[in-house]
Amino acid sequence: MDEPNEPKAKLKWHNAGGGIRYLEHHSRMYRGEPDKSFYIRYKVNGKIIQERVGWASEGMNVTQAKTKRDECRLDHLHGKKIITLKQKRELAEKERQEEEAEKERLRKESLTLGEVFEKYLESAKTDKKTWDDDLLNYKKHLAPRFGAKRLDAISAMDVNRLKQDMTKGKTKDGKPYLSKRGKVFTAATIKHQLVLLHRLYKFAQGPDFKYTGPTPFDHKQVVMPHLDNELPRFLTEEQLAALWDAMETWPDKASVGFIKVALFCGVRRGTLFTLKWEHIDFEREMITLLISHRRKGTETVIKRVPPEAIEALKAVPKTESPYVFPGKNGGERVDFKGPWRRIRKAAGLSDTIRFHDLRHTFGSYHAMNGTDLQVIQQLMNHRDFRTTLKYASLAPSVVNAAAARSGELLSPKIKKEEAMAENGG
Repeated sequence: MDEPNEPKAKLKWHNAGGGIRYLEHHSRMYRGEPDKSFYIRYKVNGKIIQERVGWASEGMNVTQAKTKRDECRLDHLHGKKIITLKQKRELAEKERQEEEAEKERLRKESLTLGEVFEKYLESAKTDKKTWDDDLLNYKKHLAPRFGAKRLDAISAMDVNRLKQDMTKGKTKDGKPYLSKRGKVFTAATIKHQLVLLHRLYKFAQGPDFKYTGPTPFDHKQVVMPHLDNELPRFLTEEQLAALWDAMETWPDKASVGFIKVALFCGVRRGTLFTLKWEHIDFEREMITLLISHRRKGTETVIKRVPPEAIEALKAVPKTESPYVFPGKNGGERVDFKGPWRRIRKAAGLSDTIRFHDLRHTFGSYHAMNGTDLQVIQQLMNHRDFRTTLKYASLAPSVVNAAAARSGELLSPKIKKEEAMAENGG
């Protein structure tokens, strides 16, 4: 507690005898009288030492002050190094800080992946739209193996074993380890687990835990699976026809519009969640989209859409909400799983077909019908052309036609013209 805030020269010392005196606080009261600040005085090698030992409101009194003074004098008489009460308080505070630091070090060393994920999930629910995917992946793949393990106990060998088991479809002891469809996991699914695990270690190194120990990703001992050769999943013509048939009679016109716009424009569901009526120019068939990129933030894109998409938007019932496809209480929608599951079932489609496969269907049908890959990149708003390249193998007719023209393009033009002249051409 602070000293009386008046200059000591203006304050009156009160002598309590036996080397004890005190000052009275100018305004603060304790038990009906001014609060007292007690001091002790004693000599060390002829030098008078004076120290404050506490306030009456902190429990200090004349008797306790005398005890403190006697302890200091005894230390001097027994030849102990004289440590003032201020120095004792500083040493005690230092010891307390060291004890807290040791507790924190032990807490970090014993930190488990499960504890990190619990805190991570709290943050993800507010900052990450796909937090529920992280939860499912963690529960299915990471929690059973690593949830109860300390962070520093998860090795690169452990993570590579997870990769191996998911790739082979069975665990080390021979138990099946397969997807819901009874198949081995795709390279993309395996990568999702490794990316999530890596993200959890990065989170642990942040301000919430300040983890400084080793990670299984140190020294590049864990290699992410390559996805270059993995074809995008898309609906066949028969599946697409079945989906259209189901939507023709489906009563929820907003959900039908949501699916149609996704198909006609090739946009992600999250982009449609943010679409507002004010973003649509029906006359010019233009819409403004807020496209979220994983690492680059949100990009505003104004794009032309086909007349079919405009007609689908016109058929969506308007509400008081500014959003075209509003969520709960007219706010921004955060999910479309329920409507998609019901319409998918009505169409007789497999439950393995995801809503995101509609986007792949958009890109795949463009590629198979000759649309240039760079145009597809622009249509799908891919920032990285390598993302678009996965559709290249779906355009064999375009590649074959280009290959057939190679001879024409690269043959000597002069000889070709002379041959045509000789033939009367």
